[in-house]
Amino acid sequence: MKAITIKNTKGILVGTQLKCIDNTGAKKLNVISVKGYRGVKNRIPSAGVGSVIICSVTAGKQKIMHEVVKAVIVRQKKSYLRPDGVHISFEDNAAVIVDDKYEPKGKEIKSVIAKEAIERFATIGKIARVVA
Repeated sequence: MKAITIKNTKGILVGTQLKCIDNTGAKKLNVISVKGYRGVKNRIPSAGVGSVIICSVTAGKQKIMHEVVKAVIVRQKKSYLRPDGVHISFEDNAAVIVDDKYEPKGKEIKSVIAKEAIERFATIGKIARVVA
């Protein structure tokens, strides 16, 4: 896991519903915690594009329902600033399920992902169709 070149605005909090965009069988994920978050008392943990989160699967195939999984955020609705001065925001929040080595569990990613996620996790970029 490498560092990201952007100062990311963290727009995803604990309790947020995310769309799962890979073909593992999960449709919706609920954020339980943020991996590596060190915060202040009574502050809600937050995450942004390229962050690793721990989620529970709330919708999808019966085989994977109610499991606790790790995921990487690949899109967020809250805008963030790229080094070239462009503000980027997507139309929804989305994540990809990964294993303990941070390699994607699915074989393909169905929609657009941010290039900051690929910068940190190159294996996700290999199976992505579109990068923005």
